[in-house]
Amino acid sequence: MFWTTLLIGAGGAVLAGLALQTVNGKIDFKSTADFFIYPLILLGYGMLVSVYAQLGFFAYLILNYTGIGVFPRKVWKYIQLVLAVLALLELAFLRTVVGGERNGLSDLILGVLILMTAIAVSYFKVKSTNASAWIPTFFFMTAITIVEIIGVLRIGVDNATIFIVVPLLACNAFQILMLHRVLKPSIAQ
Repeated sequence: MFWTTLLIGAGGAVLAGLALQTVNGKIDFKSTADFFIYPLILLGYGMLVSVYAQLGFFAYLILNYTGIGVFPRKVWKYIQLVLAVLALLELAFLRTVVGGERNGLSDLILGVLILMTAIAVSYFKVKSTNASAWIPTFFFMTAITIVEIIGVLRIGVDNATIFIVVPLLACNAFQILMLHRVLKPSIAQ
């Protein structure tokens, strides 16, 4: 799972980096070496983001294990749902309202993108497991992803945000969708 997540992060960063270069109209390689070095830099960056995503995933697993141990399961699910909604509200609205210096449109678009991705990943997780996986998956894909991107949100550059969010969402989606396959108990013979 580590190596596959590493490759997904690398691929996501290459796609995001090349798409940003194309959209910004700045595909300006001065030499053949630039043409080959830029994708290698993107691959390396994507691998770093994937390791960061894996760190967030294991932090979530520990948080979930602790939450289940401290709270009754039903209460823990509602706590996760409330925290996910609060994280989305903070990302999409409160940063703009309280901070005031940011353009709220980019935060709103990012919040909607994360929300739509979380809903889609939660849907596929429920299809491959059971209905009880919806809230934990939604929580991971929203709240944990938003916590993982706090550093780039402080920079306030939309291109940097896109550059980290694309591979991060891809890695997080892969990890949460594969979790039940990794934890699948072996059949005793």
